[in-house]
Amino acid sequence: MPGSLANKDRLFLQLGDLAEIAEVTLNGKRLGLAWLPPYRIEISGAARAGANQLEIRVANLWANRLNADSLLPESRRFTRSNLDRIQTDPTSDSSYGRVPMGKTRPVYTNIPPLMRSGLFGPVQVITPRDTSTEVKAAGAAPRSEVGLQLLGNRFLTFNTVVRVNQIEVARDKVEGADESSIHSPREARLFREAIAEAWPGARITWAFSWQALHDARPDYRELRRLAVSYHKKYGDEITFIPGAYFANMYNTREQVNRDLHEGLQRVSEIVGDGYRPKSVVAGFLAAENLRYLAEKEGIHICQGNIWGQYAVDNGDGEGSICYPYYPSREHFLKPARGQDDFIDCVNLDGWTVDFLCARIPGARTVNGEHWRSRQGVGPIETLLDMGTERGLEAMLATTATHFDDGFARNGFAWVTCGWEMCLVEGRKIYGYGGRNGMEGLHLWLTEIRKRWPDTKLITQGEFGELWRARFKNNDKLDYRFVHRGSGIRASEADQEIRWFMNRDFRLALLSNWKENGTPKVIDFTRYDLPAKEPADPEPGKHSRNWSLINRINQKGTRPQDQPVPLTELTSEEQSVIRRHYPELFASDANAK
Repeated sequence: MPGSLANKDRLFLQLGDLAEIAEVTLNGKRLGLAWLPPYRIEISGAARAGANQLEIRVANLWANRLNADSLLPESRRFTRSNLDRIQTDPTSDSSYGRVPMGKTRPVYTNIPPLMRSGLFGPVQVITPRDTSTEVKAAGAAPRSEVGLQLLGNRFLTFNTVVRVNQIEVARDKVEGADESSIHSPREARLFREAIAEAWPGARITWAFSWQALHDARPDYRELRRLAVSYHKKYGDEITFIPGAYFANMYNTREQVNRDLHEGLQRVSEIVGDGYRPKSVVAGFLAAENLRYLAEKEGIHICQGNIWGQYAVDNGDGEGSICYPYYPSREHFLKPARGQDDFIDCVNLDGWTVDFLCARIPGARTVNGEHWRSRQGVGPIETLLDMGTERGLEAMLATTATHFDDGFARNGFAWVTCGWEMCLVEGRKIYGYGGRNGMEGLHLWLTEIRKRWPDTKLITQGEFGELWRARFKNNDKLDYRFVHRGSGIRASEADQEIRWFMNRDFRLALLSNWKENGTPKVIDFTRYDLPAKEPADPEPGKHSRNWSLINRINQKGTRPQDQPVPLTELTSEEQSVIRRHYPELFASDANAK
């Protein structure tokens, strides 16, 4: 070690990426354990100029050894365990069931996929100045992200909403609880610092409601100041959310445009220095308003649909594709199919959900358990409803569908999560079994970094711009997903769903993979047919249903939604599908 470095007052050893825990010894002096990001140990007083002897002992979880031992006779096993669960699907590390009667250990026919283990680095000696520079530099694109492209990468986007009331459907109309008591600087700090600890360098998107942008109480003034400080410190995006996800369900399109203009103007005033957000969070947003954003406000990215939402909260918008697309002027859920139909505003989903759970219209109770259509990576349906352990398993199963198989099929992967700031202490108003989900948030983020260390957690606007740079229209869209159930509630372990999404239609095939069942069409939404959005709501009235549902819909609410084999579709419908996916009509395709 150079003397100029060794003579510094304070030095740290940064271990980089690690799974799961490491003990550091330098020149015979034990310096402690690193078990949480950023995996950093102070080495002041132990380091010296010249040669140093560094020892890093790493320990991982038992899972890999236990799994391997399950294949060995008891006399040759290295471990003993009272675990009473069994891996039912050797190809997946998330499908577990109870051990059959008389069994005392997990039973496998093959070793399941190994968990990441070890020290991955880079290991570096750094100074306090280096650690502060990490934070200061976070507002600009990190060096590793210069030239970042869509293809070949995994992305996580994370949005939070700051509001006064639960559902602020208009400037002067609210529904639901007053949440101002749980919107304090304390909650904001807990929330943002938890993300920074779990994922150094993460950049998230803050969306303020109309009332939160204008509330003059001290807590809201400080919340706005804090968000600006996080923009400067981390590079977070600050933007506006009109109508609490449901602007068009309660307001005219003209009013929504006014709200967008004045809300975005207010954001720019609060942040200062000529700031302009790259995107808007909107829940659902009509085609005319998306076009206004692009052509009048110069904003080309909007979280403007919530995939699969039907019979939930204050509005429905079922029928889109779940990855980015340019919307049609006919309907915001329909991908544009030509230049005369094109809106230059990338339409993004709001929450990534479990594809099998999304089949449910709203929620239902099955065997005493609450099956919910929005189960996926959102905290309400997972961590707050199920608790940390089971909720985390559900979140990771959904994440893996995209970051493993989905990444291989599509050339990039994207998971997105909306985590309203009220959820930090929402239990004080809504109960949530006394849970706030913050432990689960930390575990989810740290586990993503361990399993998929190349994942980029960037703002919604940054991700939308990367997609927009790669795709100039919808002509080449071809999203494909395969999801096997996690065994958690509506994500039934014996079911497999395959989705195919493009500018002409979306198609879902459902089968019982354990019985090698024949896939049946449970959704065939055609985008080559005319579509029309509802008219503006009448004054004082609520226009709830903005869904795009035509031939067959996954929710199964109509007689015509009865699942059918591909071969029972009309010859014209089969021809439409065959043009994109002829392999589905091969003699054995439906047996795979």
